[in-house]
Amino acid sequence: MHSSLARVVEGYRKIRSFINSRIRPLRNDIGSRLSGLSTYLKAHRKLRSMLIIAGVPFLFLLILMSVVYYESPGKKTLRAFRNAIPSEVYTSDGVLIGRYFVQERTPVKYEDISPSVIDAAIATEDVRFFNHDGVDYRSLGRVLIKSILLQNESSGGGSTITQQLAKNIFPRREYMVLSMIINKLREAVIAGRLESIYSKKEILTLYLNTIPFGDNTYGIQAAAQRFFSCDAKALTADQAAVLIGMLKATHNYNPRLFPKQSRTRRNVVLAQMKKYGLLAKDRTDSLQKLPLKLKLGELRKDESIAPYFRDYLKTELQKWCEENRKADGTPYNLQTDGLKIYTTIDSKLQRYAERAVVRQMTTLQQQFFDHWGKEEPWKGNESVITDAIKRTGRYKNLRQRGLSEEEVMRELGKPVSMRLFTWDGGKQAKVSPIDSIKHHLQYLNAGFIAMEPATGKIKAWVGGIDHDYFQYDHVKISTKRQVGSVFKPIVYAQAIEEGVSPCEFIPAGQQTYIDEEGQEWTPRNSQYDYPVQYSMRGALAYSVNTVSVKLISRAGIDNTIRLARNMGIQSEIPDVPSIALGSSAISLVEMTAAYACLANEGITKTPFFIAAIEDREGNIYKNIGADETGKRALSQETAQLVRHMLQTVVHEGTASRLRWKYGVYNDVAAKTGTTQANADGWFMAMTPKLVMGTWVGADDPRIRFRHTLLGQGSNTALPVAAYFLKEVNNDPSYKEISRARFPVLPPVLSKKLSCDLYELDDNLLLQIEKSVRARDSVIHADTLVAPPPETFLQTLYNRKRKIAGMLSETNDDTEPGMN
Repeated sequence: MHSSLARVVEGYRKIRSFINSRIRPLRNDIGSRLSGLSTYLKAHRKLRSMLIIAGVPFLFLLILMSVVYYESPGKKTLRAFRNAIPSEVYTSDGVLIGRYFVQERTPVKYEDISPSVIDAAIATEDVRFFNHDGVDYRSLGRVLIKSILLQNESSGGGSTITQQLAKNIFPRREYMVLSMIINKLREAVIAGRLESIYSKKEILTLYLNTIPFGDNTYGIQAAAQRFFSCDAKALTADQAAVLIGMLKATHNYNPRLFPKQSRTRRNVVLAQMKKYGLLAKDRTDSLQKLPLKLKLGELRKDESIAPYFRDYLKTELQKWCEENRKADGTPYNLQTDGLKIYTTIDSKLQRYAERAVVRQMTTLQQQFFDHWGKEEPWKGNESVITDAIKRTGRYKNLRQRGLSEEEVMRELGKPVSMRLFTWDGGKQAKVSPIDSIKHHLQYLNAGFIAMEPATGKIKAWVGGIDHDYFQYDHVKISTKRQVGSVFKPIVYAQAIEEGVSPCEFIPAGQQTYIDEEGQEWTPRNSQYDYPVQYSMRGALAYSVNTVSVKLISRAGIDNTIRLARNMGIQSEIPDVPSIALGSSAISLVEMTAAYACLANEGITKTPFFIAAIEDREGNIYKNIGADETGKRALSQETAQLVRHMLQTVVHEGTASRLRWKYGVYNDVAAKTGTTQANADGWFMAMTPKLVMGTWVGADDPRIRFRHTLLGQGSNTALPVAAYFLKEVNNDPSYKEISRARFPVLPPVLSKKLSCDLYELDDNLLLQIEKSVRARDSVIHADTLVAPPPETFLQTLYNRKRKIAGMLSETNDDTEPGMN
């Protein structure tokens, strides 16, 4: 023990001696040097400032790289791509409607890819592919300098094949600042990890199976079949050069659309192959002289249901995957983790909805063409075309390439072969991109959604008329259009909540209001009825604008906006009286949620569409985004009163054609809506089990019907819901929906609505009777003179007279002693 202690003491002495002899002098020397440097920097303030300025970006870049490094997918996640299992999407009735792959379309093995494709890809996309570890630092540095020093966010290039693969399997994200730099760094990190897991052949195979080509094709096999009607293994050198040449800009170098540009690009690729010894000079020369020969295969059309919904679903699922973790702590991957996604969509209801949209829109489009005749629907407003051109990818790409406005327009005016939408299956035509834009702008579009009011489950979602030609989704929450009169029930509900009696008769006379900017505003009605006094039920049935504005004044604009929020509308609603007439732009899904609140006794349920997600380990996540308990937005009594008023809209109001024209006799409460100048047609309908929202209009609101008779919601949007309900009614498996009935109003509420729709005072009655007699005299006279059309006031008068006659007959038939 004594000897051990002695060794410890001796060791301590040696360490102390080492510190005194070596470390302290070194420390003192460093201290004196730093002191000298500090003194020097103090004397040279400019140099100190320069060092600080230079150090800040370096420190920022270091922090940025650290964040990107740890945020990027780890090797375990990347390794999963070797045994990737696609995720599958099912409807509520078990129908598979979609799959999410790493290798979309038709993946092939390395041995089944033509060597010419490999050579063309290496020579053009990444000549040092076999020599780097995922990142070509020379090219990457060039891009970073362009992005930082030249502030060129669009500067591409510099990406190796491995980095491009990283971008394909982990799509780029939008950041608040420096998106290009962050994405490039992220792809570099992922590329390095991919290189440590996969062989070069495996990386090339994954890359060629995932890259997008033109005409909505993914992967080299699908591209070979589309453009040359052959397999990837059979591609010749010139064909391979055409396909690989497209990767620079899949649209601009699409050989079907731009054969001249494609041939030029093909020859560039062939020259690159020759430059790097992958193609003999004499063969290169002969191939470059060849004309461009295509043998187009059939374009694969997605025949599955709900394409708009599946697009939106994919975006939401990717967010969910990023926010949720597996047992090992890594986020889920939609393309590799074999998730089973069970949606709330009902496959049969979805098909009925899609068929209803097609049936109505084919008829309506013909009405639109007949209405405009040989005139263009943007007549006198050429900015419609200019604006549409500037929104296209073609225009933006050409401008980025440095072409002037005049040069771009000249380029877009050149005819090319392309597919145009028609309601009889489309047609192939040689037209200019500008003519194509004009052609498609003429088509009216539509959105339709159906949801369960008691649960919030979305059962059908149709975002447009044809997803292949019109990708813009008119259902999703970010798509907002003015809603017109379908907003009125919210105003009426708040007025009742504030104590306004449903049987109070309100004059329809015009008033002038002052908006928040001090401007005068005098709302008008769609018909002359200003001398009439309406009950709330009558004003809603006939959609009387002047009464709605008077009601919002009494209900309170702020109160009405608050109620709209509680009913599920989160879009911006300005604090102005005109919102009573639907001047706000609101999404179709939000309006459907608001009407579902009325159908659900005043309780709002958040719309949702993912019933469950199940992973490979059997973990189940249920009702993603659902609101289990709901939120009471208004009293049950008010919901019932407004709902009953909306049933009157169907019985004898603006939605009555649902009965007399389409033969739909379900228990339905509904409201039509038409916005200014007929830009938008709306129809919101509810049954006890299902709420439906329909919007119809052109993608550009400046394109529309000129006459309300054609452009009103009862003519444009109502038929979609009518056709849908007729199919549901004819399907015995949906008896629960078709035979459902709203609860009968309790006596105390029924009494609150025990009044007629309107009142005509004695003076007005005398005026109308005189005009009716004059009209009747023309009708009964033996003359060729056509009688004037019945005015709205005459219609109201005749209805009163008919009701009085019916009551008289009832009283005559009543037995003595009965009341």
